[in-house]
Amino acid sequence: MADDAYLFLLPDRHPRLGAALAAVGTLECTETPAVHAWLQAHEVSVSSEQVRILPAQAETLIPEDAERLPVPLSEEEALKVQQECAPQAVTDMERELLEFRETTQDWEALVHRALTAGVPAERIARLTGLDPQEIGRLTA
Repeated sequence: MADDAYLFLLPDRHPRLGAALAAVGTLECTETPAVHAWLQAHEVSVSSEQVRILPAQAETLIPEDAERLPVPLSEEEALKVQQECAPQAVTDMERELLEFRETTQDWEALVHRALTAGVPAERIARLTGLDPQEIGRLTA
């Protein structure tokens, strides 16, 4: 495995880049002492919306002032990160949010993807019928 992605802390008031680490799911690298120490040093948790991940080839998109950490990924994990970081049309995302009302599976991952795509939390609540406080808990 090589450095296939970068974890970074999204600076305040910066447009969302990459994917929230929590939205990608479990990655082997998040269990390493290096990642644990990096998260501790910056006083953030894996579930924070501020902790983002981008494929290594997109490193130039990371803001210069952002704290970053290169991480190795398996081939399967790299694919998950690339898929989660791929831009999705807001209308497609909103359609998926509307369909959510018919199922309750993986609602947190769906909300993370919607937030990453730029759908405002209030709109997510309206489309899904979820409690705005539950959505707010995921953005904290």
